[in-house]
Amino acid sequence: METDKFEQNREYRKARKQARELRGFYIHLMIYCVTIPFLIAINLVFVPEFYWFPFSVFGWGTGLLFHWMEVKKYTPFLGKGWEERKIREFMEEEKNKYDNFKK
Repeated sequence: METDKFEQNREYRKARKQARELRGFYIHLMIYCVTIPFLIAINLVFVPEFYWFPFSVFGWGTGLLFHWMEVKKYTPFLGKGWEERKIREFMEEEKNKYDNFKK
């Protein structure tokens, strides 16, 4: 019974953390979408002979992409489940160290 409550609480905290991370990404995206047009307008009005706004668009856009990848747990180079496998591996190593120490 206690284990069920603990698991439910852990799942709730994990879901809540994911929701907060997603909200943070949406806020980041909204600020990007509002700010970039202003930067473009400033560039075109005050320095029309040099287009510097693409640096802002692509630089900030790259940061936004990495933020999305972090929120979605997207790791194209490590494969699916890599983090979970590593966690299990580290836990097993710790268990083995503890078992060897007990002997």
